[in-house]
Amino acid sequence: MPLTLDRLANAPCSWGVVGRSGTSTSGMRMLDELVESGYRGTELGDPGFLPSEPDVLREALGARDLTLLGGYVPLDLGAPSLTGEAREAVLRVARLLADAEPGARRPIVVLADQDGLDPHRVARAGRLTPQEGTPLRTLARFGARLDEIADLVDGETGLRVAVHPHVASRIERPEEVEGVLAASDPAKVGLVFDTAHYAYGTGREDVDGRLVLEGLDRFRDRIVTVHVKDCSREVAARARSEAWGYERAVARGLYAELGEGAIDVPAVLAQLEAFGYDDWLTVEQDVLPGMGTPLESATRNMRRMRAWLAEVATSRPGTASPASR
Repeated sequence: MPLTLDRLANAPCSWGVVGRSGTSTSGMRMLDELVESGYRGTELGDPGFLPSEPDVLREALGARDLTLLGGYVPLDLGAPSLTGEAREAVLRVARLLADAEPGARRPIVVLADQDGLDPHRVARAGRLTPQEGTPLRTLARFGARLDEIADLVDGETGLRVAVHPHVASRIERPEEVEGVLAASDPAKVGLVFDTAHYAYGTGREDVDGRLVLEGLDRFRDRIVTVHVKDCSREVAARARSEAWGYERAVARGLYAELGEGAIDVPAVLAQLEAFGYDDWLTVEQDVLPGMGTPLESATRNMRRMRAWLAEVATSRPGTASPASR
């Protein structure tokens, strides 16, 4: 199935819901604005931001004709064992997703190594060298833990899991992504490919959109869903030259509106189409609480996605160009 407007989503992080208190936007208002700006799907956001009762959440989504795509669960993947608290956190999200979304597209439990656990990596986010990377033996333990969680989630809910590499976590650089995927079962653990986290996480001096295209090709066999996000070349450069930590970089606008940063989104869409990607695209623009104008930004991002997807559609074999119609 080709890329279409009917499968464009956004997420609470674009409204400043990013694992901390302080957002002035309610869950229902966020959903209303998400629909107003043209999107057809959403993710859960932080625990309790959207209703935690399946019937209530299902009704809220159904009234807006929205698809629930997944829920994000950050964990300490390096803990000696999957504690009862961590196990319950995963299952709470998995059960809510499974019960609240009855559609054909089953939600994905999005797992991430909790960012912020290692102060050095937080301070050095986006400019880590290969020598500072997570050792392979540690990544092997992370992969085994992901397999363990995948079995747990599948047994309880029938849903699948995917790992989300995240800046300021211990799975940031491309070789760390490769290591954790190599250590996990492809049949159990997919990859959430986030264009901006990947580009910034390369640690390259210049955030170059070609890095994302290389990453898409490198990990194409494991990608199960994509977060379309832009990264400001100017903010990234300042963050590196002035040694900013991750939160300061985000607060200064690291994640730009689509088309205003270094990521070549049209090329990303064309590449996804070329290798047959057939899942949703989730547009994100991570902001801290109170930052920016989420509704206006989401609307502008949708307008650009609409134009770019139209260009992709005209390039399909057998499709006439607008000038020939």
